[in-house]
Amino acid sequence: MSIIMIVSFLLFLLFGVPIFIALLLSSFFGFLYLGDYSLFRIMVQQFFGGMDVFTLLAIPLFIMTGNLMNRTGITDKLLDFSRVLVGHLRGGLGHVNVVASIIFAGISGSAAADTSAIGSILIPAMAKEGYDRPYAAGITAGSSLIGPIIPPSIFMVLYGSMTNQSIGGLFVAGIIPGLILGIAFMIMNYYYARKYDYPVSNEKAGIIKILKTAWQSIIALIAPIIIIGGIITGVVTPTEAGAVAVFYTAIVGFFITKKLSIKDFIKSLNETVRNTSVVFVIMGSASVFSWLLKWEQVPQKFAGALLSLTTNNTVLLIILSAMIFVIGMFMEEIAALILLTPVVAPVAMLAGIDPFHFGIIMTLNITIALITPPMGACVYIVSAVGKVKLETLFRRIWPFVAVAMAVLFIIILFPALVTTLPRLFNL
Repeated sequence: MSIIMIVSFLLFLLFGVPIFIALLLSSFFGFLYLGDYSLFRIMVQQFFGGMDVFTLLAIPLFIMTGNLMNRTGITDKLLDFSRVLVGHLRGGLGHVNVVASIIFAGISGSAAADTSAIGSILIPAMAKEGYDRPYAAGITAGSSLIGPIIPPSIFMVLYGSMTNQSIGGLFVAGIIPGLILGIAFMIMNYYYARKYDYPVSNEKAGIIKILKTAWQSIIALIAPIIIIGGIITGVVTPTEAGAVAVFYTAIVGFFITKKLSIKDFIKSLNETVRNTSVVFVIMGSASVFSWLLKWEQVPQKFAGALLSLTTNNTVLLIILSAMIFVIGMFMEEIAALILLTPVVAPVAMLAGIDPFHFGIIMTLNITIALITPPMGACVYIVSAVGKVKLETLFRRIWPFVAVAMAVLFIIILFPALVTTLPRLFNL
């Protein structure tokens, strides 16, 4: 039955059938194969049950936060602060791009929001200063990968809800890997800036100017402190943190920057509803598909097959990462995460791999797919906002993919980079 389901699912994708319909039709064939028509009630129950999870409420809240940020002027404040910090280095605007992504990641939890907000401003600015436009688009797409790693993270909310892991713990576990990813892109940017003589953007700012700019940017900088600090200290749950983030960005937009209108707020709400609907429909469809795979004990059989090949956890993680990476290249990222987690997570658990460690590896693998052809969503976004041909960008994106893969390998080799902070805060 599982072979029929998987083959039919792949065929539906090949013919361009929407993912949620492909999942439901493949599941329908699975139920037909079982021949017990009373099980069709379970299909309906699993579809709605997959969406009826309290922790998933955090997803629309973080999507709404990202949508509001793009309309409140917060992004401009983040860029001003980032420019003062690193604009004086060789390849300054490239470094500004990465630092802004790190700060932005602490608010929205979305790579797509990061890409569109920062890319629309920095790609033209970098091109004006003499940067190669495809490179400017590439560093924007690459640095956007930090968004789902540094908390909050929509991907981690989904992973945590499916594996019954602490979402707050996963959020904290992503802080160090996210910073390492940012540092890696800054090292890469410095190398290319030296190689191609990219310019310095700013004179080095003194401590007074840094503090003054920080004060002027406080409305932007305080948001990630509220969200991440609230989760770490246990003052708020991730879902409550999402609600606080929406409330804060709305207050800033209406009463401080005064760039947010009622019309803009309604547009943001509509965008949130559309984007959330896509996520939840896929979640419900994948729940049906996953239930049937569990019925056939596919995760257990898959785990047994892999664990018979190797007992070395590092080798096992590399094998799983390669599989996730390849599948992620050809499938929408949220769908890939929802579909793969019930299959691969049990393998890691049976092998004794720390659940937070595997959660970050899983999230980073899926995140890297955001910039890999042919499905890389962030590449399509920077192609549009940066006015770079898609085929050119897909050819030039591979060095950024390589840097992200190198960081993934480091995290696989050194689990303490992930597990230290959650243990420190007893999460």
